[in-house]
Amino acid sequence: MEGAVFYWTFWIYWVYLTFFLQKNHPYRLKLAVMVLLVIIFSTSHFIIGPFDIFVSGLLLLLFSYTILSQEKRGTIFYLCICSLIVSIAYVTIQLFEIFDPIWMIINREWMMGIVIGYLSLLLQKTLKGRLLIVVCGLVQGEFMYAYTLQSIHMPYQVGTLAFLDVCALIVAIIASWSFLENAGAVLQQHFHFSEKTKQKSS
Repeated sequence: MEGAVFYWTFWIYWVYLTFFLQKNHPYRLKLAVMVLLVIIFSTSHFIIGPFDIFVSGLLLLLFSYTILSQEKRGTIFYLCICSLIVSIAYVTIQLFEIFDPIWMIINREWMMGIVIGYLSLLLQKTLKGRLLIVVCGLVQGEFMYAYTLQSIHMPYQVGTLAFLDVCALIVAIIASWSFLENAGAVLQQHFHFSEKTKQKSS
């Protein structure tokens, strides 16, 4: 069922942001509102010229651009390059699926999730940077893919529930990896502190 991964994942995000994240976090309210709006407008769409665009995809892109615009110039330039790389990777996988579907040996959502998630880990070190380039890159990739198909007269809807499933899965993979990274750092500090305490006591 299309949208199941998206709805489950985004509702979990919203509950975490609303009830568990620290209230003084600078992005808490903005992220909670954004997630809720994406869920509400997930089935709403409109037509611009030859393109059928779902509102949720456009909201994700605008929100990402808003956060991106608050960074320094050098950082913005680098993040734009990284998001373009993610876009090209997304479009490449989509086009390969059309022209040579035999090589898609596993579920397409998981394949894109693993490839693009790993790519974001290579390009960015922080969770914020990874999420920015992934969301920007995926939505930009949707528009690039729609434009490519339109040039050969194949209709395509931008930002459907299937796309939101992929987006939610990739974000979940990145968030889980970042959690493991932070957990490893905390455990390392704890054991390092324990060793120091033992040395002092001896």
